[in-house]
Amino acid sequence: MTELEQYIQINATPERVWQVLTDFEKYPEWNPFVFALEGDVVVGKRIKVKLPGMNFTPKVLIFKPLEEFCWRGNLFFPGLFDGKHSFKIEHGSNGSVTFRHEEQFSGILVPLFKKMLDGKTRAGFEAMNQALKIRAES
Repeated sequence: MTELEQYIQINATPERVWQVLTDFEKYPEWNPFVFALEGDVVVGKRIKVKLPGMNFTPKVLIFKPLEEFCWRGNLFFPGLFDGKHSFKIEHGSNGSVTFRHEEQFSGILVPLFKKMLDGKTRAGFEAMNQALKIRAES
């Protein structure tokens, strides 16, 4: 298994960060990593997600307002290349939050994609985090 984790301090309330994060229709305006997210975001349902060079239909695992949004997707079929993607909002004591952007990758093809995950995918997480910070703080 390979894990990626990026986090950022955002000087905004959890409510504001959650509002920006879950306003999926506006992703094309600001999100450089998740270009589009469509569908009913309900635990157990599938959504459509468009990332750079990839479209897929993961299943929503967690959708807990002001705290966490998590999905699991796979390439073609489970066990080949799977990803559990999480967005977490940790409430700070001063009205700010720590935003955690994480993914756990598993499956037999993960070693083949390790360089890409550590490069482009990690950079995509960082770019999204920065863009979320700018939008939530404005």
